[in-house]
Amino acid sequence: MGVATHGVVNRTGRAEPAIEPAFEPLDIATDRCKGCELCVHICPKHCLALDEAVVNALGYHPVRLTDASACTSCALCARICPDAVFGVFARPKGV
Repeated sequence: MGVATHGVVNRTGRAEPAIEPAFEPLDIATDRCKGCELCVHICPKHCLALDEAVVNALGYHPVRLTDASACTSCALCARICPDAVFGVFARPKGV
């Protein structure tokens, strides 16, 4: 079989490009979220919503990022959150 210097070797021995994980601008501690929706209402890109399908250990529907590509990492969500559930990351240059 061939050896790939960049990417992954498939079953035929050909190198395929490595698939990089999608950039996630927010790390949300859903276990601490109380579902107050302050972040949902302040988000200028409307890319946050309560996850109605999930109930955390506190008994609340936590917030979730609905569109990572729309998030600009402005950090308004982190600034308004009373429970400090957000970690905000800047998009890498060139991405």
